Amino acid sequence: MELGLHSLHPLEQIWCLGCGIRDFGESRASRRRGARHRFHHHPGAPACGWSKRGNQNQKALGRSRGGFSTKVHVRTNAEGNPLTFDITGGEVHEVNAYEALMELHDVNPRKLLGDKGYDSDAIRADLVERGIEAVIPPRSNRTIQIKYDREAYKHRNLVERCVNRIKQYRRVATRYEKTARAYLSMLSIAAALLWVRTVNTT
Repeated sequence: MELGLHSLHPLEQIWCLGCGIRDFGESRASRRRGARHRFHHHPGAPACGWSKRGNQNQKALGRSRGGFSTKVHVRTNAEGNPLTFDITGGEVHEVNAYEALMELHDVNPRKLLGDKGYDSDAIRADLVERGIEAVIPPRSNRTIQIKYDREAYKHRNLVERCVNRIKQYRRVATRYEKTARAYLSMLSIAAALLWVRTVNTT
């Protein structure tokens, strides 16, 4: 103290030590505020705070009606078995995942079944170029309604049933993984387990 050293300042910032000594002589109202972690009155991050690691764009998380969530986009075959996945934030529209689902699996089917979320002129034009029949009901706000195969569209429930089977794995339904890459790995493992059930082991 005679030499004017301040060796306890780092400890005070972390463990709130020495607040009684520092508040000596102050008014009772100022002592009610407790220990001050900074030695100035300007806002800023605490000295012992952790910095973020720059993986905010790798989490595929977003705000939707259900809250903080991740949206899983699935493409299946005619039997309802998963072929490929893509994940986005919960608020991202289905149209943004179309290209990833088509590029990750290069087999072009005769018909592609999708809900109204995939009703886009760009998607329909791409399907025509690929030689695929679009079985997608038109949105209600279209000025000209587009006809589609209603009987074939009844089989779209296979996709919903596939998603239901995948969500039976708790790690997929609740998403414990921090990054999108780790979560896609868990989805791939769950899909592999579903495919194993279809293999004839006899």
